[in-house]
Amino acid sequence: MQQPLLPDILTLHADWRGSRPALVTAAETIDWRTFGAHINQVANGLLAAGCGEGARIGVVMRNGAAMAEVMFAAMKAGAIVAPLNTSVTDEAIDAMLSDADVAAIFVTPEHQGRISPSILGRSKLRVLSDGEADADWKCYAAWRGAQSEADPGVALKADAICNIIYSSGTTGQPKGIAHTHIGRLDWAHDLAHALRYHSGARLLIATGLYSNITWAGMLPTFMLGGALVIHEGFDPPRIFDAMNRALVTHTSMVPVQFQRLLEHPDFAACDRGAMQAMMCCGAPLPAHVKQALFDNFPCGVIELYGSTEGIITTLAPEEAKGRMSSVGKPLPGEDITILDNENRPAPQGETGEIVALSRFAMQGYWNNPQATEEAFWTDAKGRRWLRSGDIGRIDEAGYLHITDRKKDMIISGGQNIYPADLEAVLMQHEHVFDCAVFGVPSERWGETPLALVVLREPAAVGAEALRDWANAQLGKQQRIASIELRPSLPRNANGKLLKRELRAPYWEQRAGCKA
Repeated sequence: MQQPLLPDILTLHADWRGSRPALVTAAETIDWRTFGAHINQVANGLLAAGCGEGARIGVVMRNGAAMAEVMFAAMKAGAIVAPLNTSVTDEAIDAMLSDADVAAIFVTPEHQGRISPSILGRSKLRVLSDGEADADWKCYAAWRGAQSEADPGVALKADAICNIIYSSGTTGQPKGIAHTHIGRLDWAHDLAHALRYHSGARLLIATGLYSNITWAGMLPTFMLGGALVIHEGFDPPRIFDAMNRALVTHTSMVPVQFQRLLEHPDFAACDRGAMQAMMCCGAPLPAHVKQALFDNFPCGVIELYGSTEGIITTLAPEEAKGRMSSVGKPLPGEDITILDNENRPAPQGETGEIVALSRFAMQGYWNNPQATEEAFWTDAKGRRWLRSGDIGRIDEAGYLHITDRKKDMIISGGQNIYPADLEAVLMQHEHVFDCAVFGVPSERWGETPLALVVLREPAAVGAEALRDWANAQLGKQQRIASIELRPSLPRNANGKLLKRELRAPYWEQRAGCKA
């Protein structure tokens, strides 16, 4: 007998946890029995439209119950769900839908006009979540309601692909990261232990349902029969209300969201006692924000370092004291090591690229065998380790420390400079709210560090004074050449800085740069 996969487990929840909540939104609460029926209806509708085994299902929707139903129904039908980041450009949406070659597409009304005629022309099924549908689109509620609630009876294959998560695109053209049913089940199982989930968990979701950050909490919660409390977006007062009414026990957020919660004027008055576990990932968590979370939440925070491709380490709250700069250790059963510039395992304590060996690694990049091959390193035993593209080191106690993105490293006068080190210093200044450091062309040094800084209050400190303050704390080889003050910095929906966009203008003007 094959072990139950995630869609099978959801079916069992509908039978055995029928009256317990599965989804909670501002508009409704859906119990497990109803959720299971809705998933069956959508899965049967996909199968009737010829969008079953192996078909790609494009999802361009805002957070809500309908999006959750579609994603898990696609998996139950044996199809491959491709939920897309709606904050990207229309061109990027088109590129991802084309890359996935979607057979069906589900949208919310605000995104309907973003779907190109070429995508619509190739799709077998087009469904609009709400609003007025026309001859080319089906209305979700009516279409779902016309389908059978009976289990579709699809025999899922453990090694079949169940989802494609497209990369953030912060470092280049987005790539489709493909995961199998068994890989997602193993991932949910291992994360459930590390992030302290249980059957009574109520997960607050304030990040996009398309994001792997959200899936890191959503899959363990659903595997164990908990409930998702879905917010359409990040709204601190609504989050505080949920906390005050003890509606949530768990959450996963990105650093900038936690920072904004802490700095909101209503934060001090909110009740934080019901929160049992919080996870932060998606970008480096500044040390002062991490400490503030420990100071203000009894449960502390679990920092997760990882990649959608399949690398995870976590720093447990009880191990964080004295290790605030660490991102912890790999999950049980996973292994990590550090490679030097020659792709050889580096001695303990030395800096190099982080690679990982795990049972939940991606199958590969969708339709991109070359990128898939480049994403792995094969050791002397023939084992394929997943490359992270990140630079780090493992300390004497076995804790991982992230130095920077490999591609973000600055080589100035032959010396390696890691922007994250410089950003960490800048973030210690009382007037600095956000910053980004990257290399710009220099005739003398090849490249040199430039810092873009957002202040908490305009004109609170001058750029030159701030640069001098930072350089006084940095090594001679690390010093920042200049600082530019900005009103804001571009980040994607998961809080990652869009450094590629910030860096590009300076290198395009390289001929005129004399830094």
